[in-house]
Amino acid sequence: MTTVTRLRDKTPDNEKITINLGYVDLGRIDLLVQEGFYANRSDFIRTAIRRQLDTQSDAVTKSIERHTMDLGLRDYRAADLEAVQAAGEVLHIKVVGLARIANDVTPELARATIGSITVLGALQASAAVKTALGDRIG
Repeated sequence: MTTVTRLRDKTPDNEKITINLGYVDLGRIDLLVQEGFYANRSDFIRTAIRRQLDTQSDAVTKSIERHTMDLGLRDYRAADLEAVQAAGEVLHIKVVGLARIANDVTPELARATIGSITVLGALQASAAVKTALGDRIG
């Protein structure tokens, strides 16, 4: 008999978005792809977005500092929230990037310890936790 060990599910490292472009802009992108400047449309769009973000990096940094936000990946596990609860405190989560609430966090624990959530990027949590915190996610 063979033993099968389940590996952790891979968490996506990106978020898919949809944009609408005019035909002329799309044609210009396709021309650059055809000429070999970019591998495909997505490559062009990612490059353009990164360049624009680079030109605005000072404004983004100042805004993050002003709003006291975490930048990047922020994980919240049950042990973290239990420590907050034991201290009699409430979390106000502010993240630019990805905020993950672990699967070991119950909806009750999340509701008791998280006062508000502001995520500019993506929030990953179980459906039950998202439902429990629905009125606190902004």
